[in-house]
Amino acid sequence: MSLEGKVWRYGDNIDTDVIIPARYLNSFDPKDLAAHCMEDIDETFSKKVEEGDIMVGGKNFGCGSSREHAPVAIKASGVPVVIAASFARIFYRNGINIGLPLLEIGDDVEKIKAGDKLRVDTSTGTIEDLTTGDVFHAHPLPGFVQEIAQAGGLINYIKKK
Repeated sequence: MSLEGKVWRYGDNIDTDVIIPARYLNSFDPKDLAAHCMEDIDETFSKKVEEGDIMVGGKNFGCGSSREHAPVAIKASGVPVVIAASFARIFYRNGINIGLPLLEIGDDVEKIKAGDKLRVDTSTGTIEDLTTGDVFHAHPLPGFVQEIAQAGGLINYIKKK
C-alpha cells in the first residue's frame, strides 16, 4: 500500500493520554475521538489535519494506558500510517487490531521534520521524504498484518476469513 502525505511531527514518549485525553473516553464514536485527537499537545491538529497526512513520533510512541481509543482517534483523523522510532507494545497491537499501519525506523526518525511530504510503502517498509530526498527503511509489515490493515482491522479481517 503506497501512501503520500504531510508530516505531523511529535517527540518521544507520546502517551495515550496525550493522543486522546481521558475526558473524552466516554465516547466510542471515531469522529468524536478524532475531533479531540492530540489536542492537549497540539490544539491545531484536529482542525488542520488532512486525509492522508502522516503522523511521525519519536521513541516509545503510544506509551501509557492500553486504551484502543488512541489509535482509533488517529485513524479517524484521516492519518493512514504512523511512523516512529519505536512504539509501546500495547499501542502497536491496538494499531494492528484497528487496521492502522505502524512503521518503526529507529533513530532515522530524527531526520523527518514537521511539514515534510512523505511517500510510504507499507508493503516494503520504504519511506521516502519527498522534501529532502532521504529514503528510510522500516521493517515491512508481515503479510497477515498487511491483510488486517487492508481489511480495516482485525474484526473485518476475521469476518472475511
